[in-house]
Amino acid sequence: MNLLVQDNPAERRFEILLDDSLAGFVAYRVEAGTPVLVHTEVDPRYAGKGVGSALARGAFEQLRDRGDRVRVTCPFLLGYLERHPEYAPVLVDD
Repeated sequence: MNLLVQDNPAERRFEILLDDSLAGFVAYRVEAGTPVLVHTEVDPRYAGKGVGSALARGAFEQLRDRGDRVRVTCPFLLGYLERHPEYAPVLVDD
């Protein structure tokens, strides 16, 4: 299984491609210059196969590597962050 996570700013989402096909995405909006991660969706064919976690990891790693700070309202991503506190530095301090 060949997975690739990439930011698609035109669609305002991080996408995960599985063998070059869209398998899921994290949608975001920008509020006062800060990205807000609002929704995660994975194609039902890939549910329970780790695609959502790979998408979350890839998105947070890209944000961290770019030095971006974000807010998260998506319940899936909030749960992921509870299990992976190493990504907490990408969160905006409220």
